[in-house]
Amino acid sequence: MTQQNWFVIAIVLYMALMLAIGYWSYRQTDKYDDYVLGGRGLPPFAAALSAGASDMSGWLLMGLPGALFVSGLSELWIAIGLLIGSWCAWKWVAPRLRAYSEVSSNSITLPSFFENRLKDSSRSLRICAAFIIILFFTFYVSSGMVSGGRYFEATFGGDYLTGMLIVAAVTVGYTFVGGFLAVSYTDMVQGLIMFASLIIVPVMALFALDHPSDIFSWATHHDYGPYTDGTGNPSYFNMIAGVSALTIIGNLSWGLGYLGQPHVVVRYMALRTPQEAKAGRRYGIGWMGLSMFGAVFVALTATVFFSQHPNYTITDQKAYETIFLDMGRLLFHPLIAGLVLTAVLAAIMSTMSSQLLVVSSSLIEDLFRIFQKKLPAEHVMINLSRTAVVLVAVIAGLMAVHPQDSILGLVSFAWAGFGCAFGPLMLASLYWRRLSTAGAISSMITGTVVVLVWGMTGLSDVIYEMVPGFIAASIVLVVVSLMTYRENQEVTSEFRQAEALATQQSSQI
Repeated sequence: MTQQNWFVIAIVLYMALMLAIGYWSYRQTDKYDDYVLGGRGLPPFAAALSAGASDMSGWLLMGLPGALFVSGLSELWIAIGLLIGSWCAWKWVAPRLRAYSEVSSNSITLPSFFENRLKDSSRSLRICAAFIIILFFTFYVSSGMVSGGRYFEATFGGDYLTGMLIVAAVTVGYTFVGGFLAVSYTDMVQGLIMFASLIIVPVMALFALDHPSDIFSWATHHDYGPYTDGTGNPSYFNMIAGVSALTIIGNLSWGLGYLGQPHVVVRYMALRTPQEAKAGRRYGIGWMGLSMFGAVFVALTATVFFSQHPNYTITDQKAYETIFLDMGRLLFHPLIAGLVLTAVLAAIMSTMSSQLLVVSSSLIEDLFRIFQKKLPAEHVMINLSRTAVVLVAVIAGLMAVHPQDSILGLVSFAWAGFGCAFGPLMLASLYWRRLSTAGAISSMITGTVVVLVWGMTGLSDVIYEMVPGFIAASIVLVVVSLMTYRENQEVTSEFRQAEALATQQSSQI
């Protein structure tokens, strides 16, 4: 049997497992709230791994190892920022958001929480937040489909469009059928696959080296990858070599994005109780930390592995982002290698499914539902949400058929867009009683505009757009809120109730 056939078997097994989880989730989904938020019954382990898998995407498996391979440990600042940001979000956002979203009219989406938190009868806050989510995530889903097509193109030498359609069909299939539970539990399995692959590949590579300890010195004294002048990369282990202070600050600021990513914070809202945020934080940060550790060792072992085996070649000779996949192919039986390859596919699909569900929820819960005086029956709302999943997938798929640089360029700073549009607002919603509707809307618009302008004018080469966007959105939020705040007894009562619940459970966390 050829290597390609083994790869196909591994992919088919993986796809079948995803669809099986989707069917199981379908059997557990009876109500509309179940479809959108899993009935707030998500265990902390599932919440933590699904949040991590839906966030990390292919960057953890390909982008980070490739960057570390080429430039050295100076590329770790983004990973450090993300790890710190995730810990802070689990510590200070997760428990209070879980409590407050239920106290405030049982909000099941981020836009509905902002509206209910501020008792905005104009619906402008909810609509604005929903449009920001729909805009960015439609491009994000399209990018995921492009990645899926490229994955099949590179792995099997197949047709881009066919690969894109296969990835899209399976992802849409289990999201359509099982909703939030399907997305969360498939993400959990995908997170385990990513974690296992990032640990197993560098460990097996170490066994293939003449002297495993070489990984801590080889890159600084020997040629490898892009270095061919006989001196290697002497500053490989220096985290500040060639990196400006602004670059370090910008890279660390990636962590701020966790405060406002809709597909991440929705996992906090779905926890069974606020108290379970403590366990979720431990699982989530443990998974992320060990996975990033694995990515670092993929890069370290690759500097020696490909040098000591000159007959092995790296497929990507520009960014070297295929070192993880290339070592997986070379070190394992084709069936096991195929399962390792599914780790990248898992990263792509976990992100796509989470984004699809968030967009469909915003379309139905945050736009369609607010204009209906008489709400449809539960099964009608579920079917409308499923229809929205397909609609968003079709639009994203049409954009991905002939991918344009402008689309992929927008996706590159969408993380900052969400972080700046929703991050300051999230913190203020949970911790500042004097937040006003005008302040919230102004902050969202300011954060989004600054990020878009900063990225499109090339200023991101100076410092990552998260920094100016987050600062500007925060300043506008405070100034406008102080100018427009009016006391509302219902808002104050709910704020104090949520604060009391948070204070009570924070002593346990």
